[in-house]
Amino acid sequence: MRRRTLVVSTAALLSVACTQEPGRLPPRITEVRLPLFAASPHDNNISVHLSGDGESPVRETLAQGQAILHIADDGTGDFKLIASNIDNVIMAHIHCGPATVNGPIRVWFYPNIGTSGAPAASGAGRHDGVLAEGAFPVALGTLSCPAFAATPTSPAIPAMSLLEAIHAGYAYVNVHTNDGVDGVNTGPGDFPGGEIRAQTAK
Repeated sequence: MRRRTLVVSTAALLSVACTQEPGRLPPRITEVRLPLFAASPHDNNISVHLSGDGESPVRETLAQGQAILHIADDGTGDFKLIASNIDNVIMAHIHCGPATVNGPIRVWFYPNIGTSGAPAASGAGRHDGVLAEGAFPVALGTLSCPAFAATPTSPAIPAMSLLEAIHAGYAYVNVHTNDGVDGVNTGPGDFPGGEIRAQTAK
């Protein structure tokens, strides 16, 4: 059966070759490969590590965190925020702002998920594990980030959507703490401006 197929195939090729004009080769079979789906221009699965070194100014703390963002091209999606070895968490958000610059809040992760909120009670004690997870409250492209002037450590940044800022690394995830005792920024568990932080892209 195999030999017969080869003979027929060879005969078919000779037949095609004989019908061509003299001096012209028979047409070649061209392989065309098409992608099964259109690739996104961005990495829509973002995972970043939060630490005190990411804060501005840097915080001396052993607290750590991980923010995992799954973002569709239309700006919808979901997140998981893990924080460990940390005390007295009062808030967690996505902020606008390049590295070394503190900027405005755009999305609340903790104590509620939304575009606005209020801090949790101070002095809540130790936390280890998932702090918050869920769907983004709105499509991230509908939220705006302001322009930032140049600084000695950062270039000028134009205004853009939060979605664009996340992909460009001009947004960050921040976890804030407060022990509820007089004085602020007194040490781990008492950094109301933020204890651990990470830019959304490097």
